[in-house]
Amino acid sequence: MAEHKTTSHTAAPEHAAPKAFGLDAPAWVALAMLVVLLVMVWKRVPAIIGAALDKKIAGIREQLDEAAQLRAEAEALKAEYEARSAQADAEVATMLDRARTEAQGIVAQAEVDAAALVERRGRMAEDKIAAAERAALEEVRTKAASAAAAAAEALIRDKLDAAADKPMVDKTIAGLAKR
Repeated sequence: MAEHKTTSHTAAPEHAAPKAFGLDAPAWVALAMLVVLLVMVWKRVPAIIGAALDKKIAGIREQLDEAAQLRAEAEALKAEYEARSAQADAEVATMLDRARTEAQGIVAQAEVDAAALVERRGRMAEDKIAAAERAALEEVRTKAASAAAAAAEALIRDKLDAAADKPMVDKTIAGLAKR
């Protein structure tokens, strides 16, 4: 095994803390801070800081007041638009009701007009049928009269000849003389 040599350390002597006018370093730091604070109070730094903070607070209050005013205006505009929307909805409902009523009136009038047209056309058709019946009846009468005349002519031609005509003419003349 290897031998280990131990080295001894000797402790360094303790240093004495530096002192000036009987005050060590932490006392001097405290004294410097006290002087700085006294100078700040003497130069009114807290008042300046307070004034700056007051000014900042006043600016924030103005912004809050302005924001509140803008919010009130926005709510007023919203209420106005809601009122206008409600009014427009009411007008739309009124217009729809009016349109429905007019449409029902137009439909009713169209039904009346259609019924009148059907009745008028029915009468016209009946009149045409009646006229056609009269024309057909007149045609039948004309054909019947023509047929009767033709039949009478044929009968007269067949039954009456010159010999039969003479007694008939004489009888007719004799009948005229008596009158």
